[in-house]
Amino acid sequence: MPIVETEAETPAVQGSAMEITVSRQDLVKELTATQSVVERKTTIPILSNFLIEADGDRLNITATDLDQAIRTSTEVKVKKPGACTIPARKLYDYIKLLPEGDISIKLLENHWVQIRSGRSNTKMVGMARANYPQVPEFPSVAVTSISTIALKTLIARTIFAISNEESRYTLNGALLVIKAESLAMVATDGHRLSYVEKPNETLEGISGEKRVLIPRKALQELQQLLSNTEAEKVEFADDEHTLFFRVGHRTLSTRKLSGQFPNFEAVMPRDNTKFAVVRVSELSAAIQRVAQFADERSGAIRMKLEGNELKVSSSSTESGESEDTIDTPYASDPIVVGFNSGYILDFLKALGNEGEVRLEFKDSQSAGQMRPEDPDGEYKYRYVLMPMRI
Repeated sequence: MPIVETEAETPAVQGSAMEITVSRQDLVKELTATQSVVERKTTIPILSNFLIEADGDRLNITATDLDQAIRTSTEVKVKKPGACTIPARKLYDYIKLLPEGDISIKLLENHWVQIRSGRSNTKMVGMARANYPQVPEFPSVAVTSISTIALKTLIARTIFAISNEESRYTLNGALLVIKAESLAMVATDGHRLSYVEKPNETLEGISGEKRVLIPRKALQELQQLLSNTEAEKVEFADDEHTLFFRVGHRTLSTRKLSGQFPNFEAVMPRDNTKFAVVRVSELSAAIQRVAQFADERSGAIRMKLEGNELKVSSSSTESGESEDTIDTPYASDPIVVGFNSGYILDFLKALGNEGEVRLEFKDSQSAGQMRPEDPDGEYKYRYVLMPMRI
């Protein structure tokens, strides 16, 4: 279900030839924030355009690919209010090449747009504003404020575990679980599951539990918006088909992923009693070395715990074999488990290659669990990995 429908024919605003003056620096900043949403290879030409609307003292810029949209704005001098659409990539690339200073943008006949800056004078071919799809408006009710830092952390610690298989539709996003006093996110591709929770996070306007599936592409856009804002809170709202995230003066809207996310609680290991604690940087370095000699297709490595040592090893007929040993207190029965090396490195990278990690096992056929060894940490982070036959 697309989040936008083509707008009904409305009286075109281009009659009032839009004319504005805007600072190059401000314009580049907002075009940069929105251009990644623009559809590059589209069969609908207008989706390759920005919608530019000038009114009062603001310039609103919108980009959409029908699944998601970003709307942003900046302060400008509006000589004549109005609206136009301009090819996004061409505008972005051209404005970046202009010197600092003011830029004047004026709508001409037949949707052409004139851009002047210093001694540069350019005319671009636009398209009728009336043909631009209608982008949903941010709802005025049921808005929740979420900490920018918390949301950023949740995305960074789960996005890599989202499935790339288009056929597994409900796994093509991460599940955001909002409660009155906690915030959590979970993602899985069927081979691994990443779960992170921020307890003691007061969220107003939430009673009970709210679960929403956010598509991977929207999470990538959200990551960008959260990295480039000074806003401490993100306003979140949704309606039947759409999720909305307002970050400062920018709003991302995206269609919801429909369908049932798997019962992730059932996958969490309960009785992984064999464990070892190792330094994240040591384990990461050992796995990177050993993985050079793993089977190229599976990336499988072997982890063996025995007698106060963790041995990480791999072998393949093409490249040879390799083993690294890490000292760690371990007195339980010996255990050998095979894992995809890339999956473990994804998790260690999300930890910033810092601190210690606890590796928890039951036996060589059961899922392993990894988590930061940090009892006082403000996030509860668990990473579940299915073993590989090696």
